[in-house]
Amino acid sequence: MRIALIGDTFPPLRTSGAVQLRDLAREFGRQGHALTVMIPSADLVTPYSLEKSDGFEVLRLGSPRTKDVGYIRRTASEFLMPLAMKRNLDLGPHRNTRWDGVVWYSPSIFLAPLVNHLKQGGDCPSYLILRDIFPQWALDMGLLKRGPVYSIFEAIANRQYRAADIIGVQSPGNLAFFESAQGLHAELEVLHNWLGAPSSNRCRIRISETSLAGRKILVYAGNMGVAQGMDILVELVDRLRQREDIGFIFVGRGGDALRIRNEIESRKLGNTLFFDEIDPDEIPDLYAQCHVGLVALDHRHTSHNVPGKFISYLQAGLPVLATLNRGNDLATMIGRNRIGRVSAANDIDHLVSMTTEILAELQSDPELRSRCRTLFSSAFSATAAVSQICDALRRNRNR
Repeated sequence: MRIALIGDTFPPLRTSGAVQLRDLAREFGRQGHALTVMIPSADLVTPYSLEKSDGFEVLRLGSPRTKDVGYIRRTASEFLMPLAMKRNLDLGPHRNTRWDGVVWYSPSIFLAPLVNHLKQGGDCPSYLILRDIFPQWALDMGLLKRGPVYSIFEAIANRQYRAADIIGVQSPGNLAFFESAQGLHAELEVLHNWLGAPSSNRCRIRISETSLAGRKILVYAGNMGVAQGMDILVELVDRLRQREDIGFIFVGRGGDALRIRNEIESRKLGNTLFFDEIDPDEIPDLYAQCHVGLVALDHRHTSHNVPGKFISYLQAGLPVLATLNRGNDLATMIGRNRIGRVSAANDIDHLVSMTTEILAELQSDPELRSRCRTLFSSAFSATAAVSQICDALRRNRNR
């Protein structure tokens, strides 16, 4: 199949979304599809650039800057992004290409105009990979209130839903969000998050050469923003500061990263090391030096989320210690598969207790790590994701 894959992030960016799209693109190529990845770029001096990579094309299209800018500028730029991408696409080698399928990744919620343009050119089905439900989660976090701004974002999100023939949500609980949707004709299904084969690159972080050498290491690697609710993890570190057998590693970036780092330093928490974001290909070697993966989601969320870091922990055989919003499907998955512990009470005493339990289970249950890897292989591989997406596109193309 000739497929267009659209997103707003891709390597060399190091976000979890960029890694996911890279791994998905590689698998499309491996399965023999003619794939073109379309990505906005604010750094081009020409309307577009086209490069070959790992069996697929990457078409970077000139667009306003949407990353690492203020909220007002970012919102304005995201409105303009798909229009700029469409204009520059029509100047490039794929202006007359007829596609067998269009796949796009959300966030961002603003890509529907480009998706509709490609669909009209090829009369082809489209698949929306929906990884978070915005603006609902921003309402949950108190970042938005119901009113004109929320209504505008909601209308934009609804437009992208209407552009989709199939919507793949990341958790069964998110299907309920669409039960009352008006004018939605898309087929709904659960499309689990995925990762490709791990890299063998050496990580620059060598825990054996730090003050935490010899300890059981709990690692958090990924975005640190308001949606993660990281403060309870700082409290956990503080409560366990006297345990000389336990250490914590935080790696990443995000809106709360500097605040969390400063909080750890101000409390003089010697059981913790904090590192800036590292190359995703170094992550597997980092995890090989650790014992438990940490997941945090703010307890105010009402939607369900399966973070990419959770999947990367499973791939590495790391059991999970998670603090989640109540009712999150991820808690059921962790419990049913016996791959870690969950605290959904936003209660530091309960989280401390769960930490003690998971560390004890590491010692007593030799099958714990293998259960993590088994779940990853059965549910979260890029191979399964590409096969599911292509099957859905074929079903809808033949209707």
